[in-house]
Amino acid sequence: MAFNHLPAAMHDALGPLSVTPVTHSVPMAKNHRPSGPTESGDSRPSPDMILARLAAGAGRAARITHTEHLPPRPGTHAIWPDRIRPEVIAAIGRAGIDHPWVHQAAAAESALDGESVVIATGTASGKSLAYLAPVLSALLDGSEAPNGRAATALYLSPTKALAADQRRSVKSLASPLGNAVRPAVYDGDTPVEEREWVRQYANYVLTNPDMLHRGILPSHPRWASFLRALRFVVIDECHTYRGVFGSHVAQVLRRLRRLCARYGSDPVFLLASATAAEPSVAAGRLTGLPVKEISDDASPRGELVFALWEPPLTEMRGEKGAPVRRTATAETADLLTDLTLQGVRTVAFVRSRRGAELISVIAKERLAEVDRSLPGRVAAYRGGYLPEERRALERALHSGELLGLSATTALELGIDVSGLDAVVISGYPGTRASLWQQAGRAGRSGRGALAVLVARDDPLDTFLVHHPEALFHQPVESTVLDPDNPYVLAPHLCAAAAELPLTDGDIELFGPTVPELLPQLEAAKLLRRRAAGWHWTRRERAADLTDIRGGGGRPVQIVEEGTGRLLGTVDEAASHTAVHEGAVHLHQGRTYLVRKLDLEDSVALVEEANPPYSTNARDTTAITVLETDTAIPWGDGRLCYGSVEVTNQVVSFLRRKLITGEVLGETKLELPPRTLRTRAVWWTVTEDQLDAARINPEILGGALHAAEHASIGMLPLFATCDRWDIGGVSVPLHPDTLLPTVFVYDGHPGGAGFAERAFHTARAWLTATREAIASCECEAGCPSCIQSPKCGNGNEPLHKRGAVRLLTELLRAAPAGPPVPQGLPAPEGRSAPPGSPEDPEAPESPEALEDPHGT
Repeated sequence: MAFNHLPAAMHDALGPLSVTPVTHSVPMAKNHRPSGPTESGDSRPSPDMILARLAAGAGRAARITHTEHLPPRPGTHAIWPDRIRPEVIAAIGRAGIDHPWVHQAAAAESALDGESVVIATGTASGKSLAYLAPVLSALLDGSEAPNGRAATALYLSPTKALAADQRRSVKSLASPLGNAVRPAVYDGDTPVEEREWVRQYANYVLTNPDMLHRGILPSHPRWASFLRALRFVVIDECHTYRGVFGSHVAQVLRRLRRLCARYGSDPVFLLASATAAEPSVAAGRLTGLPVKEISDDASPRGELVFALWEPPLTEMRGEKGAPVRRTATAETADLLTDLTLQGVRTVAFVRSRRGAELISVIAKERLAEVDRSLPGRVAAYRGGYLPEERRALERALHSGELLGLSATTALELGIDVSGLDAVVISGYPGTRASLWQQAGRAGRSGRGALAVLVARDDPLDTFLVHHPEALFHQPVESTVLDPDNPYVLAPHLCAAAAELPLTDGDIELFGPTVPELLPQLEAAKLLRRRAAGWHWTRRERAADLTDIRGGGGRPVQIVEEGTGRLLGTVDEAASHTAVHEGAVHLHQGRTYLVRKLDLEDSVALVEEANPPYSTNARDTTAITVLETDTAIPWGDGRLCYGSVEVTNQVVSFLRRKLITGEVLGETKLELPPRTLRTRAVWWTVTEDQLDAARINPEILGGALHAAEHASIGMLPLFATCDRWDIGGVSVPLHPDTLLPTVFVYDGHPGGAGFAERAFHTARAWLTATREAIASCECEAGCPSCIQSPKCGNGNEPLHKRGAVRLLTELLRAAPAGPPVPQGLPAPEGRSAPPGSPEDPEAPESPEALEDPHGT
């Protein structure tokens, strides 16, 4: 396996790389004193009353598995540091903010002291103001210099929409300062005629990491005056920079720091994050600098009532006769309808664009049956809308004209929506950080609010609604990224060399794997060693070697067959599963069928259609162990972490009914295999362990396969990954281990840090996996525990009870390590005394049984 996204020369010369890897911000949150009880003039019902009304329907109360009450919290004021310019403090006062919260003042003080700082406080806690106060003060100082721009600031956001929103907020806040603060957005949508003005005159430039990587750093001589005066770099929503994307952004920031040093500046980094575990550690890995943590939230919070909601089982049967739950989409549409009828201002967060549209349509239809004026008070909000459409929806929701909004995470970042009474979250969003980010959208005016998490038919969702301690008594996750991943680092070394020749002094900046990579890049004729350092040797742009979003390869263009119109693109790595022949493709609310996928020309031809089904690709996978970095005994078996090579082939796709998910049929596909060199965690069991677990050869494959499916579903609880970021393979007799083996691996070249996190939390992770399977009420396995909608083998074989016994026996011999998270039940068996290891319970083809991108 070589770099999928690098030129052929690097492919051939580098070959396998074996280097060992050595919130939400609310722009103008008013700092009023904390609200007390609801004022007598406010007729809005309490969160408890809203929930009671929702539960009043037939069979509704049984769907609420847990209710958590978070009490209100008062706020604590401070004063701004005296080094903040009085004009800036006056401008903040005109915006209605009398005093800062303690965490805002502390962050400003650190920034003025030259310390990089990460502000990791809750939603609506005023993180933007914490960094804007020192930034605006510095820009005002710089505007008084002879050149009018002796200080500049760079703002980075993960999305263009957030940067545009922040520009409007900054412009509004800084309006009393006249022309001293000149904010400007610089991204792919910025007109060419405006770009030169931004480079020469703007002193607060708002952009995204993609534009910094491709547009600003490669053209640094044209940005010389801006970089020379750079005082602050603001990184908003920094918790979103995780996995492969976060690793790329980490290297982009190192390239920025290197060029700043070249021009004589040493900017302070100010990071804003949703509440996260060890935010200073994650911020330090992202920036490569020591970062001070400010995480004590001094802002007020209203009461939050948080309900966990599990849709009921239906009479329908899915694969292998497994029971099927009512979908989270249908359940969320019902809740949004009922809340709208109550007059409760609500946002329903949905994971997909199609889901957001569908929930809005269903709610409108049901409201029309009650009152024909009500459908106009519900709408959808998602990426792909024009900016003016999004602004109109935000204004309508804020004013009360809209009562219900079905939204994707496009509303989660950067949009100030105040006055919500309730939030419905359709499916666990993947991390506790995102869950609290979305739940925090309600009650932003200081009043009480209701949040409801509606579980999908999925192992992790099912586990969480029955184990609320895993949500409410656990800290949010650590942000996982690996800047030393050689597949990430190599193209950035090339880009850095193209910007300025690399020298020995740069090795410490880019990390300890650089000395091993430079000779490989030289052998690939991408870099050349000269007296002045390592030089880029090619005519093409080095920044084009990699897509920092992790796609890689030449994008596949999606073209409408009849008109030739380009609808969009999909990453080459995802094309086999996303736009194979017969796939259903969604684009801006319209549905298309893929008629042909041309891999040579990187084109997928589609035509508009309205099929009553969705499609899911299925694939088979084989895995080879290349190197075992670490192995520890688990009884007679072993838990290992290291490098693997995965060979995957998409072989078919399923058609499933919309809403119900019922399988309508399977169609074979002929696509070439793909290989991936990555990092994995794996565990083995011995014959004695199998005997102890009563696992005979007839059920061995099904027990391993079921444990693998469930463990993939549970890993996002322990690492900041989506299940699509990881994959798995289970083999009754693996040729490299010579034992029954289950692998879970990162679905990205070189790894993304998720498998490593799984290795270090294996005891807690597999304990939760075992409990998720054992506690499911189904008889022989279902989508809530061991079935996967993407399984390459059609969920065959699976053995639920065998998986429980197998994991029980494996965990019985687990060595002492980090404790099982509080609230997770100890496995069956003898009780474990405090401080001791937790004491848990317990002939198919040896081909791989799972797909490469998770279940």
